[in-house]
Amino acid sequence: MRLSGRKYSSYTRQWRQRQRVVLLTLICVNLGVFLAQIIVDAYQPGFVSAYLGLSDAGVRQAYAWQFVSAMFLHDGPWHLIGNMLILYVLGRDLEAILGQRHFLYLYLAGSVAGELGHLFLMPSQSVLFAASGGVAAVLVAYATILPGLELTAMMFFMVPIRLKAKHLAYAAFALAIVLICFDRAPLVSHSAYLGGCMAGWFYSHLLGFGRPSLLQRYLRQRQTDADRYEQMTSEQLITEEIDPLLEKISRCGLGGLTRKERRNLAKARDQILQRSAAG
Repeated sequence: MRLSGRKYSSYTRQWRQRQRVVLLTLICVNLGVFLAQIIVDAYQPGFVSAYLGLSDAGVRQAYAWQFVSAMFLHDGPWHLIGNMLILYVLGRDLEAILGQRHFLYLYLAGSVAGELGHLFLMPSQSVLFAASGGVAAVLVAYATILPGLELTAMMFFMVPIRLKAKHLAYAAFALAIVLICFDRAPLVSHSAYLGGCMAGWFYSHLLGFGRPSLLQRYLRQRQTDADRYEQMTSEQLITEEIDPLLEKISRCGLGGLTRKERRNLAKARDQILQRSAAG
C-alpha cells in the first residue's frame, strides 16, 4: 500500500518540527553578552575579569552575580565560535530529544558545575570565563544518549574525520583533566570543562539514558534481591537460603561465611521474624 497517495482530511493535523527556542535563545544570549563584553573591555579594561568573571575573591566579597555573568563569558572570538558551533550542531538533536525544559536545565547545570569545579580545582587568584561549562554538558549528554552516532568534522577545514560521539566525550574528559593540571593561568576558560562534563553525564543518567553506572547496578541488584525475598514463602526462605548457610556453618564455623552470605542470612532471618510477628 502506498502512503504517498493518501490525502489529508480536514481533521488531519500536519506534523511540525518543534522550534528550537531554548537553543536559539542561548546562542543569542551568548552572542549578545560577548558583544557587551567587547564594548565594556574597550571603555574600561579589566572590569569584566574583575567583576563579571568568576573568582575566589569575588565569592569572598559576595559578588553573587558572578555565578550568572561568568557562565556567558568567552575568552576571545575563537572560543565563542567553537562553543556556538558545538552548541548548535549537537543542541538541535538534543533539545528535540530532551525537550526544551530539560535542555535548559542541562545547560545551566553544566554551567554551574563548571564554575564549582573551577573554585575547587584552580588557584584562588584564577578568574574563570565559564561559557564552556554548559557546552561541555551538552556534548557529554549527547554522547551518553547517542554514543554510537558518528560525527564528521573537518580537520584544518580540509580533511574529514569521522568520530563516534562517545569517543568525542572521552576526548573532552581527557582534555579537561590535562588542562586543569597544566594550565593554571590567572584567566582561564577551560576549568569549566570538567564540571560541565560531569554534569552532562549525571543529568543524562538521571533522565534514564546511557548504560547504568556501578552505583545504579548495585542499587538495582539490591532492589531485585529485596523483591525476591518478599516474594518467597517462609518455607522457601528456610529451604533455599537458611539451610545451606547453616550447613556451611556446621562444616566451617561462622567464620567460614562471607560478608554477603552473612547479610543474606540476616535478611532471611529478619524476613521470617517479620512474617511471624505479622501472623
